[in-house]
Amino acid sequence: MSTANKPAPIYVIKKKGGHGGHHGGAWKVAYADFVTAMMSLFIVLWLMNSSEKVKQAVAGYFNDPKGTGKLLGTLMAGTGESIPASQKEQMEKLKEKLEQEIKAKKDLEKLSKQIEITVTPEGLRIEMLEDKNGTFYESGSAHLSDKGQELLALLAQELKTLPNNLLIEGHTDAAKYSNGTSYSNWELSADRANSARRLMQADGVRDDQVTQVRGYADQLLRVKSNPYDPSNRRISILVKNATGPLPALKGAETAPAGGGGPPSGEKKEPPKPAEGEAHDSSSEKPKTTPAATPPAVPPAGIMGKLKAMLPGSKK
Repeated sequence: MSTANKPAPIYVIKKKGGHGGHHGGAWKVAYADFVTAMMSLFIVLWLMNSSEKVKQAVAGYFNDPKGTGKLLGTLMAGTGESIPASQKEQMEKLKEKLEQEIKAKKDLEKLSKQIEITVTPEGLRIEMLEDKNGTFYESGSAHLSDKGQELLALLAQELKTLPNNLLIEGHTDAAKYSNGTSYSNWELSADRANSARRLMQADGVRDDQVTQVRGYADQLLRVKSNPYDPSNRRISILVKNATGPLPALKGAETAPAGGGGPPSGEKKEPPKPAEGEAHDSSSEKPKTTPAATPPAVPPAGIMGKLKAMLPGSKK
């Protein structure tokens, strides 16, 4: 058979269907960023229209997410919670009074840069900052120096008159003991806080007024950029906010509300009748009025109303 009589081969071309190819997942990242930005925008708009109480609560959460600042009293700036204006004003007055008394002492006036008093949402924080030579405590010891004893005695004279609870904290720097004994910065910080407590209680602070004494070693550094900074060695006394109004500070002058009333403890005698005027003795006798009969209390609830409708029940 010749090749000219052979049939031509048949070619079948099959085309696969589908989209034009894989473009990757970059669009997913862009979409996620867009959704995140929109959510942030809505949160900001909601906060702008929220009340002041909600704003302070949100700020307090971001300042102290675990909620331990109020319990332990270890935050320098507080938890962002609001306090009554009267208590804040009282704490400001106490701060001014303590600063004036410290300046009045010549020995303590030179240490004004090492004594910091700040008002926080937790209360009044008083910090005794050490220098490189050791001002309030002997180096590496919990024994108070003369200046430390004088300052704590001055603070005790003012704080013992307040109903506020006190919290005393001890802090050290990151320098370790070189003798290799079991006594470390933990024991040193706790012993220094306890020595401050003992001296203040000896000067009149009530036993139940100090509610917490804590030693933090070098875990809460004041200058985190320099763990060996001398100011990291400090004693913090926190005068916590009171639940009720504080009494007037010692030495404050207060005028009586009435203005013309008799002094306390002095009895006021009744006016004597003029000459020739009859003395009415009946006015001196206390007048008694019959007690008013209390109104009948209507029975409460459905069962009480049903009992009142029964015969023989009192109306």
